[in-house]
Amino acid sequence: MIRQIARLSRTLPAFSDQAVAIAVYADSRGDFVIAQEAGFEGVACVDDAARAFNLFCAIWRSTGLPWAKQWCDGLLDFILVMQRDDGQWFNFIRDWDGSINRESRTSLAGGHFWQARAMFALARARTLFDDPRIEDALRRGSAPLIEVAAPSDVRALHVLTAIELRDHDAFWTPNIVKWCNEIAECNDQGVLMNSPDERDTPHLWGHLQEFALTKASVILDEHRLLEVAERSASIIFEDVIRSGFERPQTSAYDVASSVAAMSEFAEVTKDPKYEDLATLARRWFHGRNPASAPVYDVDLGLVADGIDDGRISKNSGAESNIEGAIALLAETIERSKSFDLTAISPWGLA
Repeated sequence: MIRQIARLSRTLPAFSDQAVAIAVYADSRGDFVIAQEAGFEGVACVDDAARAFNLFCAIWRSTGLPWAKQWCDGLLDFILVMQRDDGQWFNFIRDWDGSINRESRTSLAGGHFWQARAMFALARARTLFDDPRIEDALRRGSAPLIEVAAPSDVRALHVLTAIELRDHDAFWTPNIVKWCNEIAECNDQGVLMNSPDERDTPHLWGHLQEFALTKASVILDEHRLLEVAERSASIIFEDVIRSGFERPQTSAYDVASSVAAMSEFAEVTKDPKYEDLATLARRWFHGRNPASAPVYDVDLGLVADGIDDGRISKNSGAESNIEGAIALLAETIERSKSFDLTAISPWGLA
């Protein structure tokens, strides 16, 4: 997964000497594919960079490996350049020369997901790096989180960000309470929905509401939030996980969201059922799935872009490998210790 992220990455000299971004998509031959699901979008985005930044921060924190720190530095430069003076983030660069897409719907400054993910990544990194740019970016980026209405799947990211920030500023605690109540109220017969407009079974892609509420239940000492999260998760996740994600379509992010929820329940409740479910969910990557074959190719170091109608995708893009590495974090960290630097660096380290 780390090796594929490196294959997908390019340096951005126009941003800084160390800035790096990750190509959104790659086809079966490894050729980059421009994102254009909503018209022309671009080659790489803050959405992916922020999640990868969290991943490499976790590797660096655990191992102290210098190459992991260099990844953090390079992704941080990309993320910070993409922020406007008013605190809002653009999402896509149009090309590897670093031209920022300022017009497309999925790249407009302040878009829900990329604003939330950038803030969450920086909030987590705040205590790891002695870099005043992080504090400044968080200060400027706070207003869009607080002042703008957002759907529940985005609010979950806001909650996680605020949990990280409250250790430095109690101002964030009332926002955690408010946003958790919004998430809890956006439900259909106990099932936490991703937005008020969603119908039927909620999509699992980016579905972190149960994860966020469970974390918040601890820091707020509010057991009700845990009860809401467990009730929803019992309907959304448990049967799907036990079936091996027997569904028409499943992505790595669907599975990673499931792992996050079950792992957090296991940590907070100490109920072994949840650790068992987290383990079952992780096995999707290794062949416990409708294709009965690994989605994670250990030899090539890449995760495929999901399973459609029992067939594993031949493509392997940024999100699949980032989310796969996060879902399999312990395994990712262990494998990272033996990497040849030349195989995992877009800077050409020797």
